[in-house]
Amino acid sequence: MTGKFMERNNMWIHEVAPERLAELFHHYHEALIPERPGDRGAERNSWKEVPPQEKSRLVVAARLALLELESTTEDHANSRQYFAQPGEAEWGC
Repeated sequence: MTGKFMERNNMWIHEVAPERLAELFHHYHEALIPERPGDRGAERNSWKEVPPQEKSRLVVAARLALLELESTTEDHANSRQYFAQPGEAEWGC
């Protein structure tokens, strides 16, 4: 794979703000918590209600997740760089 392909493939990771990812993760986490029988009408915690220390922890976790995704993508691309793409291999004896 060429450097340009790897650069384009990883570009989306650099465009994601860790703060936004943490906020989205919190939103979906809250949305997917099963309701308990006595909780009817109970409000879920909004991002604005999350304590600053917890927000910071979630943002750090999001940053680490993005770094891991980037690393995993680069490792996968690097492991394939020595192999021909389908139809590109030259066979000869």
